[in-house]
Amino acid sequence: MNKIYALNHSPINFYFSQNARDFIVKEIPLYPFSQSGEHVILHIRKKGLSTQDMLKILASHLGCKKEEFGYAGLKDKAATTTQYISINKKFTTTLSSHLDSLKEQGIKILDQTYHNNKIKIGHLKGNSFFIRLKKVNPTMALQIKEAIENIKIHGLPNYFGYQRFGRDGDNYLEGQKIVQSLTKYRNKTLQNFLISSYQSYLFNQWLSYRMKLNKIFQNFAPHEIAQALKQENISLDKSSIISIKNQQQIFKIFCGDVLEHYPFGKTFHTTLQTNDLDRFLQRSLAPTGLLYGKKSFLSLENALTIEQRFLDPALEKYALGTRRYAWVWPEDINYQYKENNAWFEIGFFLPKGSYATIFIEEIAHQTIKVD
Repeated sequence: MNKIYALNHSPINFYFSQNARDFIVKEIPLYPFSQSGEHVILHIRKKGLSTQDMLKILASHLGCKKEEFGYAGLKDKAATTTQYISINKKFTTTLSSHLDSLKEQGIKILDQTYHNNKIKIGHLKGNSFFIRLKKVNPTMALQIKEAIENIKIHGLPNYFGYQRFGRDGDNYLEGQKIVQSLTKYRNKTLQNFLISSYQSYLFNQWLSYRMKLNKIFQNFAPHEIAQALKQENISLDKSSIISIKNQQQIFKIFCGDVLEHYPFGKTFHTTLQTNDLDRFLQRSLAPTGLLYGKKSFLSLENALTIEQRFLDPALEKYALGTRRYAWVWPEDINYQYKENNAWFEIGFFLPKGSYATIFIEEIAHQTIKVD
């Protein structure tokens, strides 16, 4: 199932190349560092390296294992990225003597401080992005501006980006084979990544289906919605259809959906109380989708009927299960059009786990081909 987008404009055929000049990512920490403690916090800028590549280089220079480093998230290789990593200070006594060599390999230490604890995966607020779109004529620029202004108002579906699925977009197939006991990998890190890719694929399938249902509620009259839902084997009475159709937000909430306080907080089942819908519009609650595992917090009622179509019970052996925001709101959006260069430059912030390329695809209203 292809991704279904929130906006209703025609595709915009700009050019986007993911490289160190046109794609810049800055990690935003979850909390301020204590400035004291056993762990050195390195604020690092890298170019042309994945986070794992960077850690391997640092480990070879400092004479430690790669596992000694702590980091909050993985950053793209085809970009200029800054992020924070931690390392016990006993390994940094020779760091200053390696700065020139590191710089030659695309790694620059911008500054450093100290903290009491090792940085762990997920310990970030999100990321700020700068993206340059090219081959943009004035008409396209106006279309892009309109799309961005709509995203400012409504937000966007929180799909996993293509990076999750590998060069050929089929990593999830290997993950599926693993959970169905058709293959096995000795490298546990790789195996876990492939299983995660399969979970991500199922999430995207669910989210695209929910977006399909959103379009039905947006575009049809109640009696037409009833007929369309019947074809989808979803049973809703007339009053429920009208109630859902009258919801103001793009992503329509079903009774039994799992909502979560936004941008982080507790999850709970909604009974479609007015307060829940109001708080969704106010961006203090957001709907969630499932990354299935043995301890999953499942939705209820009609939301569960839909959710069950996109889960694989075999995942219970390999994953605990968690939920992921189905809808997010980019923040701090700014942009400018440079007509002489035919460039359109965009800056914005996304919460952790969200993909800048999904923001771009929403603007483009199509899957982007990244060079």
